[in-house]
Amino acid sequence: MTKTLKSITSPNVMKPIGPYSHVVTFGDWITISAIAGVNPTTGELAGPDVKSQTEQILNAFEILLEAADSNLEHIAHVNVFLKSMDDFSEMNEVYEKRMGDWRPARTCIAVSDLPKPGARLTMNLTAVTAVKNT
Repeated sequence: MTKTLKSITSPNVMKPIGPYSHVVTFGDWITISAIAGVNPTTGELAGPDVKSQTEQILNAFEILLEAADSNLEHIAHVNVFLKSMDDFSEMNEVYEKRMGDWRPARTCIAVSDLPKPGARLTMNLTAVTAVKNT
């Protein structure tokens, strides 16, 4: 069987702000572009604080992973891009609660700016499809 790249852009998460897809899959591998904490209904940030934006990003990840036959428990690696490391603890509070016992590999770096005005952070990830019982 030939494996091909497939792109997925869901209307249930923030609209891409550039020429890219939200998700690209190849076989069982999934990669998700950087997502800001934007409410897809309003197009506005979920809130001005890092907690509400982190929560919205993880909501978007759940939606996008489901569209790619996966879930949060199948994330292999997450990149977190924070505007300020002062937000690290609050981001971690939400992240730990939502991720449960699963601890994927993760990189967290501070950046000078982000494409979405007012965004405190963005995240992207690599995952695999969920194991299906047959």
